[in-house]
Amino acid sequence: MDNRSDIPARLLKGVSRSFYLTIRVLPGPVRGPIQLAYLLARAADTITDTDALPSDSELEHLSQFRARLEDASALPPALLSQVAEYRRQDAESELLKALPALFDSLDNMADDDRRNVQRTVDTLVRGMEFDLTTFPAPESGLIGALDTLEDLDRYTYLVAGCVGEFWTDVMSAHDPALRSWDRKHMVELGVRFGKALQMTNIIRDVPKDLRVGRCYIPREMLEPVGLTPDDLLSPNAIEIARPLMAAMVRRALDFYVSADAYIQATPRRSARLRLAMIWPVLIGLATLDLLLRSPNWLEPETRIRVSRHWIYWMMVRSVPCAWSNSLFTSWTNRLRARVQASL
Repeated sequence: MDNRSDIPARLLKGVSRSFYLTIRVLPGPVRGPIQLAYLLARAADTITDTDALPSDSELEHLSQFRARLEDASALPPALLSQVAEYRRQDAESELLKALPALFDSLDNMADDDRRNVQRTVDTLVRGMEFDLTTFPAPESGLIGALDTLEDLDRYTYLVAGCVGEFWTDVMSAHDPALRSWDRKHMVELGVRFGKALQMTNIIRDVPKDLRVGRCYIPREMLEPVGLTPDDLLSPNAIEIARPLMAAMVRRALDFYVSADAYIQATPRRSARLRLAMIWPVLIGLATLDLLLRSPNWLEPETRIRVSRHWIYWMMVRSVPCAWSNSLFTSWTNRLRARVQASL
């Protein structure tokens, strides 16, 4: 018989092995809402990332998804069957088929946790809607771009910064050591923490995103150096585009300063929570270092990411950082210095 309490953990391992490792180190009381929010958001993202649905119907499906977050009767049972069937037996198909159980888990959560998950997943889905309404459909062959840095800032809040607010509220509600936090200050740091990680993803994924019609480097940055989004399709443009990359990296580094401050403000006795935050920061900074050192940043076939071996090595070596701010900041300062030396 299926152990239903094990469903979220199995699903998470299937759709995100790296985040699975982070989730497993979290204290038990906070693991449930964090895990559920991720899985619901990942399911919604799957709707926008498949050829099973025409582009003009994805917004309708996301709207119905958001309605179900608030109302248990709002989602027709067959809503996602087309996507699940299209994807056959991959992990995303299993995730979609498990949605009724995931929504049941949401309905049965404690009120505060349920409201936090609902609010955050709703915001994340609005970020997906932002993508669909801002950029042309992939099949059009066109590339759209954000207009301004303000647009970029809004987007990074919708798809990642809001998670910093969610994280702050869930952690302070369940960890007595965090109840003295200045919520407003920690939310501000947490939002910037999320934006740091998303900026890293944006920089890394420029070649892939361009080929589905999306340029997150704003025209406000492109036009002064005489570039268009289409120009970035050529790997030969890397030298001309490098100042843009450097500017995006500097923006990310500014956000990582807040990520450091967020972790330093987390009591050392909350060691497992600190580790769950330390790992993505170290991975993010190491990724920026690799990106800046790569001669092939704009080539879509090039996968620029830290190795799995490095991740496991880092996880073991970082354990003492859970109890020491000085060890943690020493490591991040070294990584930041390597990044800045390549700018």
